[in-house]
Amino acid sequence: MNAVDTLPLPRLARIYAADAGYEFLRLLRAPGAVVPMLAFPAMFYLLFGVVFGGHGPQQAVYVLGSMGAFGVMAPGLFALGIGVAIDRERGLLALKRALPVPPGAYLAAKMAMAMLFAALIFVILAVLAASIGGVRLAPAQWLTLALVMVLGVLPFCAIGLLIGTWASAQAAPALANLIYLPMSFLSGLWVPLQAMPHVLQGLAPLWPAYHLGRLSLHAVGMAPASVLPHVETLLLFTALCFVFAVRRLRSAG
Repeated sequence: MNAVDTLPLPRLARIYAADAGYEFLRLLRAPGAVVPMLAFPAMFYLLFGVVFGGHGPQQAVYVLGSMGAFGVMAPGLFALGIGVAIDRERGLLALKRALPVPPGAYLAAKMAMAMLFAALIFVILAVLAASIGGVRLAPAQWLTLALVMVLGVLPFCAIGLLIGTWASAQAAPALANLIYLPMSFLSGLWVPLQAMPHVLQGLAPLWPAYHLGRLSLHAVGMAPASVLPHVETLLLFTALCFVFAVRRLRSAG
C-alpha cells in the first residue's frame, strides 16, 4: 500500500488544497493566458449586451447568460488542456507519479484551478451586468448562475484533458481554439439560435456548450424550465471524456 493512502483525511485535504493553490498561482504568472481568459467574456458582454443592447435590459440579461457559458469554457479548454500537454511533454507527469502524493491530486488541482477562474469570470460579468448593464436579478438567480458557471467548467475540463493527453504542447492551443470558437458559435452563444439556419439549429444539441448555455440562460430566466436533459447530457459527456482521457494518460503519460 502507498504510504500516502494511510494519511489522515485532514492532511490529505491540505495536500489537495496546496496543489490547487499552486496551480492557481502558476496560471496567474502567465498573463498571456490569464488576461484573454478573463477579458474576452467581459469585452463581449459590454459589446453585445451594452453597446449594441438595442433591446434594453432584456438583452443585457440574455447576453449575461450566454457570455457566462462562453466564458467558463476557456479555463477548462486552455488552462487545463494546454497545461496538461505542456506538463506531459516536459516529463512532469512522470515525475508526479514518482512523488509521494495522492494519485488524483494533479487532476484535482487542475480542475479546482479551472473552477476558481470560472468563479472569477462570474464575478467580473456580474459586476459589469449589475453596474453598467442595468441587470437586476433575484439573489437566488445570481446564486444559480454562479453554480452553473463554476460547475459548468467541468465538462470543458474533460475536453481539455482529452486535448492535453493527445496533442503536443505546440498543437494543443490550435486544437483548443478549433473547438472553442466554432462550438461557441454553433451552440448559439454569440448569435441566438432562432437567427441561425434550421440545419444549424438542429445540430446545436450535439455540442456541450449548447447545453451549458441553456442552463445558464435558465438561471437568468431566459430559457425554458426543463433543465434535467441538459444536466444529464453534460454529465454523460464529462464522464466519457474523462474516461478516455485518463486511459490515454495512463498508457502514454
